[in-house]
Amino acid sequence: MNIFNKKYLLMLASIFALSLLLVACGGGDEGDSGSEGSDEESGSDEESDSGSSEGSEEASGDFESDQWRMVTEELQGEVQFVYAQEFAKRIEEKTGGAITVEALEYGALGSETDQAQLLQQGGVELAVMSPGFTGGQVPDGQIFSMHYLFPTDQEQIHQILKDSEALNTDLREKYEEHSISPLAYWSEGQMAWTSNTAIKSPSDWEGLNVRVQESPLMRESYAAYGATVQSLSWGELYTALDRETVDAQENPIFFIESASFNEVQDYMMISGHNNYVAMTTANTEWYNGLDDNVKAVVDETVKELQDWVFDEQKKQNEAGLQAIKDEGSTEVIEFDEDQIAEFREAIQPVHEYYREEVEGIDPELFDKLKSEIEEVTGE
Repeated sequence: MNIFNKKYLLMLASIFALSLLLVACGGGDEGDSGSEGSDEESGSDEESDSGSSEGSEEASGDFESDQWRMVTEELQGEVQFVYAQEFAKRIEEKTGGAITVEALEYGALGSETDQAQLLQQGGVELAVMSPGFTGGQVPDGQIFSMHYLFPTDQEQIHQILKDSEALNTDLREKYEEHSISPLAYWSEGQMAWTSNTAIKSPSDWEGLNVRVQESPLMRESYAAYGATVQSLSWGELYTALDRETVDAQENPIFFIESASFNEVQDYMMISGHNNYVAMTTANTEWYNGLDDNVKAVVDETVKELQDWVFDEQKKQNEAGLQAIKDEGSTEVIEFDEDQIAEFREAIQPVHEYYREEVEGIDPELFDKLKSEIEEVTGE
């Protein structure tokens, strides 16, 4: 009897231990399936199985797992890069983590021109780029480098870039012939000139050599002032300014301060001559091949970010201007209306040159955009 009881007790103990082991193993499986947080947050084990795992199944069911890359022309902390980060964050949130986007800073995949070519070839899915680096392929893209075409009012240019049919429909179609789909145009703020010579009128440009993006229209624009131009990647620009192989350059204010160009330039002119326009772009074949629900998320996110990036660039440009003033080695010259009018008159022949003589451009697109600008500005 005692022997039987001992065997019985040993058997019960073994069964009990085995039960505990099975429960423990089951709990481990739940943890591996991504059910995180306390029991209080997830409810009972049964509720947890149908809770977090249901959300995961929904995300993976609606959006297949994928990884994209978005290359930019700027460094971490600068407008294009933080835009790419915000884009990545929202895409991941909206797809339940199924789709991730890697934001790449300037230089990660070569120069600005390299990056544009990589997008066209499908080497990356997305890019933030300036039309200035594609002016040779899409001549109409040079329209953004035309001085004193767009308004100086930042709210007005924001509205034009968002709503213009000439840009968002007509120009987009021209880019798509080269496997680049501009999903949105947006401004990184007004451009400023820097130089070791104070520039207050067009004649002050006489004899200066200014760095520009590769664009025939930019050459013509500065020639109208009496300057010559040189095309350089911005990665080479600081050294060129420091060694005085280049006399001047143009960029948005935040970028001038971030790249420390003010350290090697005596003057910065807030001239109102142009705005630095960026494009959120996608490889056309990749974009057209997206599932409808994925494409809808991309389009929605791009639209949301236009107002977001307007506020971001404004914040960065204001901070950059204050930092340049505080540093004190660069004199800031802000043009008044009379100076702007003098430059505007000097550049008008270039507007006509663009419309009538630049090979490959569509005069009707130019006229349409000009009409849209006049509607917004009332001029």
